[in-house]
Amino acid sequence: MKLNNKTYDVIKWGVLTVLPALSTLVGVLGQGYNWEGTDLAVLTLNAVTVFFGAVTGVSAVAYNRQEKEE
Repeated sequence: MKLNNKTYDVIKWGVLTVLPALSTLVGVLGQGYNWEGTDLAVLTLNAVTVFFGAVTGVSAVAYNRQEKEE
């Protein structure tokens, strides 16, 4: 699947900026308010971030490789 640059930039921004910031926010507020399940929520957000980061990275490598061949 080939994404246009704008779509890729939005996904990249979400993976590199939004998800890590959200994980930090949940972790800090969860500890501050003594919420149950904070650790699991942070672990889940971080796992999702790493997954999407890996998929985005692999897609970027494949795209760049394809562009060189053309």
